[in-house]
Amino acid sequence: MKKTLKLYLLTMTNITTTGVTLNIKSCRTKFAHRFVRSLLQIRNHAPPSSSSSSEEKLIQKRRQRIKIAAYLSMAHAVGPRMNWSRALLFKLRNRACRHRKKRRIVVIRRRTKKASRSSQGSVPVDQAKKLRRLVPGAKSMDLCSLLEETAHYITCLSTQIKVMQALADHLSK
Repeated sequence: MKKTLKLYLLTMTNITTTGVTLNIKSCRTKFAHRFVRSLLQIRNHAPPSSSSSSEEKLIQKRRQRIKIAAYLSMAHAVGPRMNWSRALLFKLRNRACRHRKKRRIVVIRRRTKKASRSSQGSVPVDQAKKLRRLVPGAKSMDLCSLLEETAHYITCLSTQIKVMQALADHLSK
């Protein structure tokens, strides 16, 4: 499997979408290279499975590592020019630091529900609040920047899906 992943990685630049060959410097190719490398690292560091109950935990840990690897790969492929990528990199870096220190402190945050303001709030403001919750690093942006960041974030997420689907299709043959 390792050879097929490396072979796929080498041929990733030759994949065509709607007749256009991917550029080596494209975001999709950068993401694919970094993501496949991360998958290989996850695979190489996988502990041997022992029992069925611990196997479920191992599957959940592996799924979480793959999710983090996908986000990290995309944020690195985009670079620091977008707020959402900087926010993701910062969040993942802090998460890694917390796991290294192995803190056992659990803080429970209770969310207080605000009274609904159906007549006071306007629809675009409410939708902007929802977008700010979905897009990383968008808490303090003006509406124009928020829409640009959201469009770019959606494009990158769709690229992520296409690369993962292509990888899954290639490995299932």
